[in-house]
Amino acid sequence: MKKKDGASLLGLIDELQNQKQFQQLNWSGSFKEYLDIVAQNPQVTRNAFQRIYDMIMAYGYNEFEDAKKKLTRYNFFSDSRLGDEDAIFGLEIPLMRLVNFFQAASKGYGTEKRVLLLHGPVGSSKSTIVRRLKKGTEHYSQTDEGALYTFDWFIGELPETTPPEFYHTTAVKERNAEWEACPMHEDPLHLIPLYMREKFISQLNDGKAENEQIRIEGGLCPPCRYHLQELMRLYSGDWTKMIRHIRIRRLVFSEQDRIGIGTFQPKDEKNQDSTELTGDINYRKIAIYGSDSDPRAFNFDGEFNIANRGLIEFIEMLKLDVAFLYDLLGASQEHKIKSKKFAQTDIDEVILGHTNEPEYRRLENNEFMEALKDRTVRIDVPYITKLKDEIRIYERDFNRKRVLLHIAPHTLEMAAMWAVLTRLEEPKKANLTLLQKLKLYDGKMLPGFTEDNVKELRKGAMHEGMDGISPRYVQDKISNALVNYADGYINPFMVLNELESGLKNHPLITNDEERKRYRELLAVVKNEYTEIVKNEVQRAISSDEQAIKRLCSNYIDNIKAYTQREKVVNKFTGQAEEPDERLMRSIETKIDIPDSRKDDFRREIMNYIGALAIEGRTFDYKTNQRLLKALEMKLFEDQKDSIKLTSLVSRVIDRDTQEKIDVVKARLIKNFGYNEQSATDILNYVASIFARGDATDILNYVASIFARGDVNEA
Repeated sequence: MKKKDGASLLGLIDELQNQKQFQQLNWSGSFKEYLDIVAQNPQVTRNAFQRIYDMIMAYGYNEFEDAKKKLTRYNFFSDSRLGDEDAIFGLEIPLMRLVNFFQAASKGYGTEKRVLLLHGPVGSSKSTIVRRLKKGTEHYSQTDEGALYTFDWFIGELPETTPPEFYHTTAVKERNAEWEACPMHEDPLHLIPLYMREKFISQLNDGKAENEQIRIEGGLCPPCRYHLQELMRLYSGDWTKMIRHIRIRRLVFSEQDRIGIGTFQPKDEKNQDSTELTGDINYRKIAIYGSDSDPRAFNFDGEFNIANRGLIEFIEMLKLDVAFLYDLLGASQEHKIKSKKFAQTDIDEVILGHTNEPEYRRLENNEFMEALKDRTVRIDVPYITKLKDEIRIYERDFNRKRVLLHIAPHTLEMAAMWAVLTRLEEPKKANLTLLQKLKLYDGKMLPGFTEDNVKELRKGAMHEGMDGISPRYVQDKISNALVNYADGYINPFMVLNELESGLKNHPLITNDEERKRYRELLAVVKNEYTEIVKNEVQRAISSDEQAIKRLCSNYIDNIKAYTQREKVVNKFTGQAEEPDERLMRSIETKIDIPDSRKDDFRREIMNYIGALAIEGRTFDYKTNQRLLKALEMKLFEDQKDSIKLTSLVSRVIDRDTQEKIDVVKARLIKNFGYNEQSATDILNYVASIFARGDATDILNYVASIFARGDVNEA
């Protein structure tokens, strides 16, 4: 491998850099050039709500049905272009409500005058949704579709002629020092005086489609208003001369640079200061300008100011002091903020907040906050109640790219299963268990239940997902297991034991009854896992395709003779014998075919074979799932004894048996994702179950040993 030196690495950076994109994002020009851009692309004048809605829709969506309910999945919330670390899974309904909010706001139907409040339990993705919106807004402003512009003031002496390069940010350095940016990144069309706007907009919109119509809403911020008035006086009211002092430039949102995205986090009540939202006096400049009411002596850099044209996030919004919440009233309804010593200032931004259940209950019980409640649109963000979506959360954080330690199959699945079970309400149907309800929600079909039943279950549990265990708790315990068992691998029992041991100190579990319920659900998950691994070992033992074919052929020969009242020719003796009833029943009972139904089942198989023959097709046992399952179970039962799986427990294994066990182990590794160690332990675990005869009686004993990674002690 060629050794890299500094020169070659610099060369690589030179190849990777994109100067053309940099120049596009730092474009600047005159006001006339901006009007040309507006005429060609009216989208650059969109308000904050329109821009965010268009951003979400730009990523596309797909519609699907779930329990006979039409849902829409918006790709924006999981698109890998915005990173996988904060992708959102399984919250289609809350996200649909969120997008509907933006759609209505973008059309001016009223929700643009509301505070959007995400409400739900801790760890339910409220912050992740906001983070996704902020990241998407940054990225969208860098695209051609999401382009927007703002302006700077030239506060020096204007040259007699202003060539095009005068307005470029690449102009002479000393000239650049004389440009002053609008502190609130306003739309340049705000520079059009109010008395001119009606005719100007009428001319601009002439011939444009309805969805391309341009509107100018709001006025200039105090510093820009000051500069405009001073220049208008200088030029005796000649606006066309004043506008020569304006340089238009591309605006790119950045949370890090505090451009277009603001974040406000509550602090100690004694240290909260409203100037963090609306700006503060610059005392150093008072000495220069002589007054604290001069806009040049004020820093318009509060979170409301810098978030103009973008969005502002209020973290744990309802923990704010009441005085802060009053600022939200005007900001949401009138789109105005009040800075100290200045008149109300127009803003154009999405106000997003999030809070948890206790804080929201406090707001509901506060009769002095009726005005805020009336201006709030609440969207509930519950925990995930679909197993497959919960698994995706943990697979995102604990995958082979991030974790070097082997994670045995079903480890993340069992942790996710327990988490989802804690969030579900007990089913009201007497014949339905909580685990069965989980499976129905996950899209699995159970005998006696239809999609209508699933719909009824969800409708009867409206509060479902608002309580239970947070994904964060599960992630922490998986991390603990990875650290505690770093020498080998982790399996479901190790993680489940970590989950159980953490319950006694869980800060959000307030009573012993709840803690007891969570422990009982862990036992349910352990039982389910036992059935899963028993089935996998069974499939690994019985996955000899040639043996299944031979068994199937033998079964078909016998049921053919039985249904046609014939005899079967023994392949070894050549003698005609009665059909082997014992063989046929040993297969049929594996799939619960009662003795009274055996004739119907056998005729059904023969009719199916006959229909295939008429079509010129050959019967394949794989196409009949019930028969395949029965054959696998029968073969497993036969081979279980020949392999002597239970000899693993006694540690007395002959060479022939060991070779057979090694074959099964190889199948577990190849077909089911185990490694050498986890496959060995699974075989030991299942062997101990068969040795005792009853999995329930020995589950806790073996699980405790298995979780320590020393199954041989079993």
